[in-house]
Amino acid sequence: MPRPKPVPSPPLYELYGEMGRDAALDGLHMESIADRSRLHNWEIQPHRHATLVQLLLIEAGQARVQIDGQLLALQAPAVVWVPMLVVHGFAFSPETAGHVVTLDQARLRSLPGKAGGLWEGLAAARAGSLPPGHALFSLMRALQGDYAGTLPWRSQVLDGAVLMAAALVARFPPLAAEPAAEPEGRAMQHLARYREQVERHYRNHPTLDTLAAPLGITTTQLNRLCRQHLRCSALDVLHQRLLLEAKRELGYTTLQVRQIADGLGFADAAYFTRFFQRLTGQSPSAWRLQR
Repeated sequence: MPRPKPVPSPPLYELYGEMGRDAALDGLHMESIADRSRLHNWEIQPHRHATLVQLLLIEAGQARVQIDGQLLALQAPAVVWVPMLVVHGFAFSPETAGHVVTLDQARLRSLPGKAGGLWEGLAAARAGSLPPGHALFSLMRALQGDYAGTLPWRSQVLDGAVLMAAALVARFPPLAAEPAAEPEGRAMQHLARYREQVERHYRNHPTLDTLAAPLGITTTQLNRLCRQHLRCSALDVLHQRLLLEAKRELGYTTLQVRQIADGLGFADAAYFTRFFQRLTGQSPSAWRLQR
């Protein structure tokens, strides 16, 4: 009896919907729903994000949403929250109006407001109708203004708006997810928890054994899941998180290379330089100068 062909995993996208490993340096992107959907005949095929979360605010039009194992029909005004690794797709009516905010998970967790389990609660997808005049609409307009502007303290205003938007979204009840097909459901849970472990411990350069232990799986199983669903090894995930933080500090601070190396847990600046150059093809100083 012939073996069934494996079902291909949904595509894995980074910021701006492009294939690749690196998210944008600032970890924040905002665009209108029409900007990208119009290019694809108003339909975005099911996919997932390895390190990103998304907030969609639909101000006019209709949308069919595939998310977390469910198919929903939404009429504006409506909101959709997509956690990382959740498979989602959209079909919008022509000329749908609204906004999409894409956030790197690392930036999200660097914001204040961790108390009360806000980010843990937002690990579940959300979608539903909004009452007219909901605070998210004025907040999104303010966010759009500063995103496109150059006023002082822009970063702080953006972070404050993102935090408030996340708290407002968290007030909506999470979707009751359909039972996930095995082993896909378990795989996504393991990968989400692995991302959490990396986020908490990457500065300490933990071993894969240390990161895999809380998941209840072996490093071999962890590597298999990462290669199958994230298209890289488990160690690559850890290294890319270190690299992302290195780029942020090189791009947005005046810290010396040796200070950045020390803050990221490297034994010395020379080791950090070799690590950075191996992954980017440039030394940290050359990369900073180019930026």
